[in-house]
Amino acid sequence: MSTSTESRPVTPTAAVDETPGKRWWSVPPKLPFLTRRNRMWWYPLLVVVAGLGAVAMLLRLINGLAMTELTTQVPWGAWVAFYIYFVGLSAGPAILSSLVFGFRLKQAEGIGRSALLLAALSLGVGLAFIGVDMGRLDRAINVMLFFHWTSPLSWAVRSYMVYLVIVVVQLVYAIRLQRGMGDDNNNRRVLKILSAIGLPLAIIGVLGAEGALFAVVSARGTWSGGLFPVILLASAILAGAAMLIVIHYLVERGSGRRPNARLMRFMSGILLAGLFVDAGLTFYEYGIPLLARNHHETQILDVMMFGPYAWTFWILQIALGLVLPIIILMIPKLRASTGWVAAAAGMVVVGIMGVRFNIVLPPQITPVLNGYPNAHYFPSLMEWGVAAFLIAGGVLVYSLVSAWQPIHDPARVSIIPDTAPTTSPARELS
Repeated sequence: MSTSTESRPVTPTAAVDETPGKRWWSVPPKLPFLTRRNRMWWYPLLVVVAGLGAVAMLLRLINGLAMTELTTQVPWGAWVAFYIYFVGLSAGPAILSSLVFGFRLKQAEGIGRSALLLAALSLGVGLAFIGVDMGRLDRAINVMLFFHWTSPLSWAVRSYMVYLVIVVVQLVYAIRLQRGMGDDNNNRRVLKILSAIGLPLAIIGVLGAEGALFAVVSARGTWSGGLFPVILLASAILAGAAMLIVIHYLVERGSGRRPNARLMRFMSGILLAGLFVDAGLTFYEYGIPLLARNHHETQILDVMMFGPYAWTFWILQIALGLVLPIIILMIPKLRASTGWVAAAAGMVVVGIMGVRFNIVLPPQITPVLNGYPNAHYFPSLMEWGVAAFLIAGGVLVYSLVSAWQPIHDPARVSIIPDTAPTTSPARELS
């Protein structure tokens, strides 16, 4: 466990990775991503999980959607839930990284690089999920070649592509800045400009497009409500902050280093504020339909809270996603521990996953027409296998890039030891 008395290494502001005859992409990071002992089991574990999932992926490619539990009444299942989870997990860190580089929070640049890499890979994983759900993967390019202005999917795909390019270019410049390549002021200027473009694009072009895909299906209650886009934005930032905390803690521990207590305190403040916002939005999201006595939406809430998905609502979304993390972060002694902060963040990561499943599945279980019976859906083993393949593949790529580039190296600026008096987390990182 890290304590507030630890001190972080001081790295000079001069160029750190200038090696004659070598390009920036061929120079390893100054600090190892994992210890040798941890690498010996981490990479084989990811390869085994991805290999087992590859069997399910092969069956999906051969047999199509026949081996899923999807029906005409429940055409969107676990893969769509994973899609909106990972797209949100992409937009949330991108928004946070835009704030880091846009406002030049130099001490948080390390987590800014991690956020950019997470944003790029999460979007790729999310698009892979929606790709395997839509049937003919060989026709995915048609979405880019043919455009229809009334199609939310056409707008969404183009927004995703522009957003992905901006995130990748930001990551390259963030790595150049960390390695001391070129002029620092120029690198920061480019990052600030890209952040100014990427921030509204992540909110409107990515999360807005994601919400539009659901909002146009007006027959399904709770999808087309006015709070839906706001809820997606809040939960995306919440999930992004939580995932960055978990990644920072695990990488530092796995590399034989202590997590940065100051950075963890700063991120825990963002996480706690996000949890309170999310709690308020959750109250209005479910309270308004109940007060309005909207029959169709109350049916959906009944399925969600007391039906077959009650465990995802009460255990994942409410207990793990809200109540327990708030309790942990509200207790000063626990919040001072990096381990407890990481545990609270891990609960939020799992809880937001439950939120995504509750968004997708319950509205499809209740019948659109009166007299029809409720539907039933639970993901098949093949669906879980494909999910394991895509998620393990994304984690493996993240690990390899982090071992190749200085994603988790300390920021290339002097850092005041944690024993120095401070005023506020935001001031500490500016």
